[in-house]
Amino acid sequence: MKPESAQALCHVAVASCLCLATVYAGVFDGVFVQVGYEHYAEAPVASLPAFLAMPFNSLINVAYMLLGVYWLQRNASMPECSAEMQRARYLKDVFAAMALVYGPVQWLRIGTQTRPAAVLDQWFTLPIFAWPVAWCLYLDKGWKPHLLLAIECLSLCSYGLALLHPCGFEVALGAHIATAVGQGLRAHGRYGSACSRVYLALAVLSCLGFVVLKLCDHQLSRWHLFQRLTGHFWSKVCDVLQFHFAFLFLTNLNTCQRLPPERKIR
Repeated sequence: MKPESAQALCHVAVASCLCLATVYAGVFDGVFVQVGYEHYAEAPVASLPAFLAMPFNSLINVAYMLLGVYWLQRNASMPECSAEMQRARYLKDVFAAMALVYGPVQWLRIGTQTRPAAVLDQWFTLPIFAWPVAWCLYLDKGWKPHLLLAIECLSLCSYGLALLHPCGFEVALGAHIATAVGQGLRAHGRYGSACSRVYLALAVLSCLGFVVLKLCDHQLSRWHLFQRLTGHFWSKVCDVLQFHFAFLFLTNLNTCQRLPPERKIR
């Protein structure tokens, strides 16, 4: 494993452990979260163990882990390269490690239906959306580790809005999504290509599907198409896809930034 990949995994693991300790210390006990199978359109199967009680909503979390593994090993065997490529690999591997961690966290929420797991699921969502913002700023401003750290810390702190209002998390998430899309559009305008345009469009469409399908989970269950594979399940499929297209978009921007203008395909 390359040093920058090990560093990325270590940073995500340490941050995850700190978040876990914070939640179980009771800091976010006042946050409103939905707990219980009644909040999902997929009916639990009593004969299955708790971690598979909602089989489709449970097993979809494997996709996050597979996605994380795929992007962690992508280009992992490349020989030693420039400092710029090492930094790009670190950015990619942090994002991949986030996917790798997020799958089990969501599965924990689905399987246990407890408040701490629900809070972790919400909280972990925010720095994931913040990372593409940090990546785009790296393309603009160069390698500034303190800026990356500041963005992630600000993102984590924004979850404090959930303590102030029952819809605080939704406000924070909406701001994160809007900022990520805005930064993506800005970065594409400066460094993008025809490929990055397609990846950005697909990422935004997947994000839209992620939000709408999750919000309409129960309403969609009236339709036969969404009775077995529910809106919540398909929202997670869209979430995995937006993760993947975000990877493709950002790594493509990294490549385009290194190319002379005449070699970019527009």
